[in-house]
Amino acid sequence: MACYFIVWIDIEHPGNRTTYDQYTERVRPIVERYGGRYLVRSELIETFAGGWHPDRVIVIRFDDREALGQCFASPEYREIMDLRIQSVTTRAIITEGF
Repeated sequence: MACYFIVWIDIEHPGNRTTYDQYTERVRPIVERYGGRYLVRSELIETFAGGWHPDRVIVIRFDDREALGQCFASPEYREIMDLRIQSVTTRAIITEGF
C-alpha cells in the first residue's frame, strides 16, 4: 500500500536558509532513487484552522513503507541529514493510504 511522508518545516532563523537549501538540493535525488515522488513541496501555505502556520510543507509518496524506510536509513541520506537538523525545525508523520 502507498505510504506518505508528510513534513512541516519551520525556518526559525533566516540565516539558516542557505544550509536548508543545500539540504533540499541534495535530498531530492536520494528520495527519487528510492521511488519517492514529491506530491507537494511548497511555501505557499494558507492556514485554514488552528492558528498554525509552517514555513514549508512537503508530501512524498512511496510505493510502500519499506521503500520509505530504506530511503531515510540509507547512507546517502544519513550523510546529509545534519544539514536539515542544523537549519530547520521539522515535524513529520508517516501514513498509509490511497
